[in-house]
Amino acid sequence: MTTIAIIGAGPGLGAAVGRRFGREGHDIALVARDRAGLDVLVAGLSGQGVTARGFAADVRDPEALAAALDAANATLGPIEVLQYSPVPHRDFMRPVLETTHRDLHGPVEFSVYGPVAAVQQVLPGMRALGRGTILFVNGGTAVVPHPDRAGTSIAFAAESAYGHLLHDRLAAEGIHVAQLIIPGAIIPGHHRKDPDVLADALWTMHRERHGFRHFADDLDS
Repeated sequence: MTTIAIIGAGPGLGAAVGRRFGREGHDIALVARDRAGLDVLVAGLSGQGVTARGFAADVRDPEALAAALDAANATLGPIEVLQYSPVPHRDFMRPVLETTHRDLHGPVEFSVYGPVAAVQQVLPGMRALGRGTILFVNGGTAVVPHPDRAGTSIAFAAESAYGHLLHDRLAAEGIHVAQLIIPGAIIPGHHRKDPDVLADALWTMHRERHGFRHFADDLDS
């Protein structure tokens, strides 16, 4: 079996996706900035019989992110599935009239440079396998921009455009690219936005390979 690399892995969605894909036999590469947090996640998954390893990198450092994915490939084997789902920084969410060009530097690094670097790193391996899945996870501002969250609204829109372009370009090569929109917060116990429910949705997107954009919940919820 092959590996899923979860970029922005945390104790909520990242852990849930690790459990879900791990149950299907995938090895789990967890990528995040916090080494201590990664160690906790790895221990939790390993305790459930899932093969998991942690690789520390900041998504705003493209070279470090590429190196982490290269290490994951060398340690666990071919990366068949890439999930890009880091949680944006609060300081990206400023009102549009207070947002300067400098304020957009971080969001663009986070939501454009990061995913592009990650995709470019794993794409040769997916092509060698003859298959692959790239999953982008974004908030509702990727679809409906919010005037008080200008940075994420602008950067998520760019990330969405990149993902859609990949979806159209890579389908003929057996590589499926899809986006899951999660309006609002991830809510444990919610019938549609609980981490385990979202993990099931992402697994279904990987397996069914249908369409680009999917919604975890209604946008006005």
